[in-house]
Amino acid sequence: MNSIDTTSPASLSPPDNDPHDWLEDVLGDRALAWVRERNAESESLLTARPEYAPIRQQLLEVLNSKDRIPSVTRRGHHFYNLWRDDLHPRGLWRRTTLAEYRLAAPAWETVLDLDALAAAEGENWVWGGANALDTEPHRCLVSLSRGGADATVVREFDTATRQFVEGGFCLPEAKSSTTWIDADTLYVGTDFGPGSLTDSGYPRVIKRWKRGTPLASADTVFEGEAQDVSASVWLDLTPGHERTIFSRSLDFYHQQHVLMEGDRKVAFDIPSDASFSFWNHCADAIDTLLIELRSDWQVGASTYASGSLLATAAAAYLAGERRFDILFQPTATRSLAGFSTTRDHVIVNVLDNVASRLDLWRRTAAGFEARPIDAPFPGTLSVRSLHDPMQADDPLAECYLLGYTDFLTPDSLFLGHTEPQPGRPALEPLKARPALFDAEGLRTEQRFATSADGTRVPYFIVWPRGAEANGRNPTLLYGYGGFEVALNPWYSGGYGRAWFERGGALVVANVRGGGEFGPAWHQAAILENKQRSYDDFIAVAEDLIAQGVTSPRHLGIMGGSNGGLLVGAVFTQRPELFNAVVCQVPLLDMRRYHTLLAGASWMAEYGNPDRQEDWAHIARYSPYQNLRADWKYPEVLFTTSTRDDRVHPAHARKMAARMREMGHALLYYENIEGGHGGAADNAQRAHLQAMEFAYLWRQLGGAG
Repeated sequence: MNSIDTTSPASLSPPDNDPHDWLEDVLGDRALAWVRERNAESESLLTARPEYAPIRQQLLEVLNSKDRIPSVTRRGHHFYNLWRDDLHPRGLWRRTTLAEYRLAAPAWETVLDLDALAAAEGENWVWGGANALDTEPHRCLVSLSRGGADATVVREFDTATRQFVEGGFCLPEAKSSTTWIDADTLYVGTDFGPGSLTDSGYPRVIKRWKRGTPLASADTVFEGEAQDVSASVWLDLTPGHERTIFSRSLDFYHQQHVLMEGDRKVAFDIPSDASFSFWNHCADAIDTLLIELRSDWQVGASTYASGSLLATAAAAYLAGERRFDILFQPTATRSLAGFSTTRDHVIVNVLDNVASRLDLWRRTAAGFEARPIDAPFPGTLSVRSLHDPMQADDPLAECYLLGYTDFLTPDSLFLGHTEPQPGRPALEPLKARPALFDAEGLRTEQRFATSADGTRVPYFIVWPRGAEANGRNPTLLYGYGGFEVALNPWYSGGYGRAWFERGGALVVANVRGGGEFGPAWHQAAILENKQRSYDDFIAVAEDLIAQGVTSPRHLGIMGGSNGGLLVGAVFTQRPELFNAVVCQVPLLDMRRYHTLLAGASWMAEYGNPDRQEDWAHIARYSPYQNLRADWKYPEVLFTTSTRDDRVHPAHARKMAARMREMGHALLYYENIEGGHGGAADNAQRAHLQAMEFAYLWRQLGGAG
């Protein structure tokens, strides 16, 4: 059995004169010629597979289906949605009212047609979002990306006239941040020229920009350091609770904050790795500070546990008082998945063994009290409050949108009411998506594997119809394992049609590094302990084989971004366990990741490879450096995007080139558009995913 010793001292000598560094030139002629050649090879093989054409058509039907539940954002009296289908591949930014949204077929008003805009301007625009002024929601800053990159062009837009504002605010392409101060003033972080960005490529400088003045003349109001991830500003315009907070992101998990008091900046005393929000009822109500902890916090004689959610009176806290109500405290199996606030309540989303439950907290004269919300279980719940604190008499002040799904249950959406009334249910059904695949006979179960250090690692199996533990089930093992991101159950018509209905099993591994059990679960597998993520994933694979769910001949793995690093590390360490690897928009060259695009922002997760003590542990798992010419690897499929300006496409390019140089078979596909998401529209996504599934059936299907 081939295996890499991940415990012995690693070589500290990074590869010099890497012959594949030329592939880091994203748009270089030589690099793009290599990409086109690899793309042609892979497309020729995979599109000729008998699975490709029908799967692509099925995926397109799912992606373009008219019965999707439109995801909405409230702005003023309207609900906004971006809608893509076969007739509008780039999308319609549109709006409706709550009364219309309740209907089976709401009437939508188009605000901006992205396809018409792209055609008129000759640009491959991809929607990047809209930032509205709270006091005047018709004033928006629309972000448009060329091809799906993180960098965007920002242009002022008026939703009342449905037109871009002539002579309005406009920012050239950059990774910008914008915050409205008032109708004529912005806080702006962008590329102001040399020295204005951090080493990670994000804004280092925040300026105040007045309408009608050149951007170059804007006043600098806040600065971070070059080694920071970014500088940012948060502004609350709620009447009676106006405040401005500037922040330096020191790394991915730690920040320093300053609060404006008049013209003075004063330090905002809060743990650097905690997140916070101010809960504003209305002008004459108590202003509450909510604090979510990522590490234990000692306050006087009390210790508040990592992963807790605390509430305190904001004015008293800012005056130095430290008295808290605990709205959530984690256990070994329960973690905080998030929270949302109405006018008078805090809705706490709890993960209980990777299944969602909701608690509703209300402040009373005696303190906070809670009651559970009777919501669907077990599965994944998402909550979004509809309260607009800018409206003193907001009719939706105690309303929220609740979504539910699991692996076999289509998405459903409810209008939630925190204050029960006779004849009105607490959860009012709004939308339910019809089934996108035949789930009869399919079943889901949760199991646990034992990792190398004895840790129990949960995973889900979605079994195909009639499956038995005979070792012959085509099985796809999916993972992420980083940045405290939890993999909760989801419903996918694409997986249903392309995988489940054809006899494939799906396994989702909740490995350390993720957020399934709170900050401790994440922090157990970062920096010098990152190998634990890979040990956990390997343990799940070995358990699947030991339990007869599948066998190495029929077992494939998939992951994207940090998940791409996960599957890259695992297949280079234990290649004999797998017969397929789908490695999407991955990090792979961990010796140089911090020098490529946004890589420097992730050193709190992985470490700094320029430091000898950090490279000692990174070198043990970095996939690019651990390739072996004399080992047998499964035929890997690498996918990435030329327009990915977050994770550099050179990671996948160089890994593929080095494997080819060593004589290993592989497939490679790089979409020119799509950014970190890999595709810019539904047609591109269907093509990419159909090739991935065709590859999986090629590798994992058949007898044996």
